[in-house]
Formats: sequence, structure tokens, C-alpha cells
Amino acid sequence: MASRNLTRTKVRSVLAALGIVIGVVAIASLGMLGASLRQQATQDLGSIGDQLVVYPSSDSGEYEPLTDREVREIERVATGATVVPLRRQQHSVSFGRQESHMSVYRMAKPGAPYSANMGRVPDPLRSGALVGSETAEQFDLEPGNTIAVNGSTYRVRAVLEEQSSYSPVDPNDAIILPFDHSNRNYSQVIVEAASGQDANATAMSIKGQLNQRERTVSVFEMSSYTEQINSFFGFLNVFLLGVGSISLLVAGVSILNVMLMSTVERREEIGVLRAVGFQKRDVLKIMLTEAALLGVFGGVVGTVLSVGIGALVANVAIQDPSIVLDASNLQYLALAFGFGVGTSVLSGLYPAWKAANEHPVEALRG
Repeated sequence: MASRNLTRTKVRSVLAALGIVIGVVAIASLGMLGASLRQQATQDLGSIGDQLVVYPSSDSGEYEPLTDREVREIERVATGATVVPLRRQQHSVSFGRQESHMSVYRMAKPGAPYSANMGRVPDPLRSGALVGSETAEQFDLEPGNTIAVNGSTYRVRAVLEEQSSYSPVDPNDAIILPFDHSNRNYSQVIVEAASGQDANATAMSIKGQLNQRERTVSVFEMSSYTEQINSFFGFLNVFLLGVGSISLLVAGVSILNVMLMSTVERREEIGVLRAVGFQKRDVLKIMLTEAALLGVFGGVVGTVLSVGIGALVANVAIQDPSIVLDASNLQYLALAFGFGVGTSVLSGLYPAWKAANEHPVEALRG
């Protein structure tokens, strides 16, 4: 009976359901967009949350580079972790007629944090140079080429894979060279632990051991980036869901209006139903079923559209449309569908109560 009543006023029912469709699409699509962006950002971070960066403390106002003794102490404390000391400099780099000033990192074990896109990363690095992806593109370099760094020549051993912008050392537009044994001071040390939990424990151990007498080093935990990203996208998701919820509230008002109009137009019908023995709860059930059917119809259509729109947006934003079927995104589809049906039922409560409480005699008079 409820479905038949809705089909009698098809245009009005479709327009009421359209509001639910728009609300469901808004909530699901915006929720999936936020979740997809957070997942992509987390993937870009990769295992960066397992890394620490140890660098000289500048509390005293003077910059003192890390020494061999301090690096050995870090290696002793960071049990089970990979320790990569390095020194950062700025040098003139030339290849053929091209010349540029860029960052040059000197490290002995580049094979720990980096891998090659072309060529091979020797570990340890004793000769030659490793070039970042942007540097290779800028100079049109490939393994076997010879470059000049501050007047000294080096043969390119490998072109490195592009690194995340969150990497503690960004070699994309830089060059990595072996250590110059005449200078064994270090600007920082990268420590890569087995897990984020181990990284936190290692950070505490390093600070406790090296800062016993005075603050010698500072330790930056890369996992803080992950926490900041999760916090930001958590807030963004709440905001986007709030925006989408507004459209569902508007749809709820539309359904309330439709159901009230239907109650007025069907007073005589309701009176007949009460006269032939229908109880208040029966009338209430019919009216609420109509509201629920509007919600289910709008929710199903909105969910299907949300999947299509979400895949399109994901393809444009992160070039991966399949991410909309990830479990974290499917929960937004379920949330939007449930919210749509719930809004419809709540919007139909007052009209249903009003219809159920119509006096049969008064209703028959119209």
C-alpha cells in the first residue's frame, strides 16, 4: 500500500527522493575524497615513520657538527637500527656546458635509504657519484657520465629513484658523494628503525645517552608527519561530512513538506481506513513506510552515483579510481545510505503522527 501511494504522486515523490540522492552523494563523495587523500598522503610517506633525524643542538647558539665519537655512540644505542651519518654541503656542479649550484650529500651507506632507478647503488659508496632524479633530468645524466663537483670529477654510478617530499634528506635535486676522509664531521644522522614503536624508543635512548651532561643533539621523529597528516585529514573529513549533512537536512525538510501535503490531501482516505478498523499504529506504519521507501530509493541511487563520482574524482586527484572500493571508503557509502534513510524516517515522523491521530469522523468530512 505504501509503495502504491508513492506511485500515485510520482513527480512529487521523485523530487522528494532527489533531495536524499543529493545528500547521500554529497556525504559519500566528500567523505571518500577526504579518505582517499589521506590514504594517498600516507602511502607517499611510506616507511618514513620508522626514521629519525639526529642533528646537532643549537641551544647554545653555536653550531657544532656531530663527530665520529657521537656517531659511534648513536650506533651503539640504536640497536637493530640502520644508522646513516651524512654531511650536507653546497657546491658548484657542472656537466658539459651546464653548471648549477646544488646540495651535495656525503655519505658512506646510501644503499640503506635509497635505491636506483638506473645503475646500481654501491654500499658502501667509495667512489663515483649518485644523482637524484631531478638532477639527472636537469643535466640529462645517466650512469657512466662524468660530472664535475667543485672542480673534482666523478663518474655517475646510479640515478636514484624519486623520493617523497617528506624524506628527511631529499636527494631528488642533489648529488651524493663518498665521504672526504679529511673531514669526518657530520651535519646529521639518519636512523631507520624496524618500526615506528622502535623508532620512538630509539629516540628516547639517543637523547638520554648523548644529552646527559648538556643538550648535544636534537632528535626529530619523522612519525610526527604522519600524526599531523592524520590530524589534518581527520578535521577535513569532519568538515566535509558536515557540509554534506546540510544537504540531507534540506532534503529532510522537503520530505516533511511532501508528507504533510500528502496527509492533508488524503484525509478522507485516512478516515476510511480508520472507519474500517485500521488502528493508529497501522496508519502510522503506512506513513513511516512511505517515508522509509523514499529514503531507501534516494539512498540506493545516491550510493551508486557516489561510487561513480568518487572513482572519477580519485582518478583525477590521485590517478587510482579503484581506491573508492577500499574498506575505509566503503564505510562512507554505508554511513551516507544510513543517514539518508534515517533522515527520511525522522522527517516522516510528525506527518505520520498527525495522520494517525486524525479523528475518523473529522477525517471523513474532509
